[in-house]
Amino acid sequence: MKFVIAIGGNAVNRPGEKPSAENMMRNLKETMRYLIDIIKDHSVVITHGNGPQVGNLLLQQEAARDMVPPFPIDVNDAQTQGSLGYMICQTLYNSLIERNVKKEIAAVVTQIVVDPEDPAFQNPTKPIGPFYSEEEAKRIMEEKKWTMVEDAGRGWRRVVPSPIPVDIIEKDVIRFLVDNGFVVIAAGGGGIPVIRLKDGTLKGVEAVIDKDRASSLLAQELDADMFIILTGVEKVYLNFNKPDQIPLDKLTAEDAEKYLKEGHFPPGSMGPKIESAIDFVKKTGKQCLITDMRKLKQALEGKTGTKIVPEV
Repeated sequence: MKFVIAIGGNAVNRPGEKPSAENMMRNLKETMRYLIDIIKDHSVVITHGNGPQVGNLLLQQEAARDMVPPFPIDVNDAQTQGSLGYMICQTLYNSLIERNVKKEIAAVVTQIVVDPEDPAFQNPTKPIGPFYSEEEAKRIMEEKKWTMVEDAGRGWRRVVPSPIPVDIIEKDVIRFLVDNGFVVIAAGGGGIPVIRLKDGTLKGVEAVIDKDRASSLLAQELDADMFIILTGVEKVYLNFNKPDQIPLDKLTAEDAEKYLKEGHFPPGSMGPKIESAIDFVKKTGKQCLITDMRKLKQALEGKTGTKIVPEV
């Protein structure tokens, strides 16, 4: 079987943890232990987010802007795509050696086309970088003219445009590698956002594409048998974090749309995951699984997790 697996931010950096290379490598080593069983027996493409890493890189560049000119966000997307791709490749390679499994691995720098007229450019929603207190956020917004919002009760973060992905430039390369037995790391951080100019050439834009939306598009392009979104919760909930929260084992794409419209899945949190799952399920007639990476094995056995399924 062929799987596209989107790993969440907890796979790279734990909440409140110092974002050092050592911590990131340690966390990814643990993540690969949960993925290894599915990787050794199936075709797998791994995608990942980069919001915190891009945000931290922007902070570093802001601090040193008098010595080195800051890069635009698309170039920073590419930098973090490369560094995280390297870390995933190495930790996975070492995990495969430990299990005596032979698999070739490749990380593909991936450009993803967005529409320059996408309304997201007028309404930034994608959180990047570290969390701040409300007081710190207001000061930074005044000083740097950033747009910042409160993020799911965890603190305030900078938000940037998050346009919808419409095409993947390197899709044929990724498909070739997967079909020839490679484990592929692709569309990292949602891909590098580019627009297609009238003459057919490409140009980078200042945005961060949601990694789940990009992963859903990639899963469709590769004709994946299942799209898997790994996140920080074991299941999807209605009324999440409220006394009357309800875990969901399985729901149809239609029900998922209904709950989304009712506001159960907020933007910047579970909302884009549900939207991405709905898009994959409706366009392919296949299933999407959402769960915690630690519960992946049990979820694939049908013991936990939330499956978004087509209408019967």
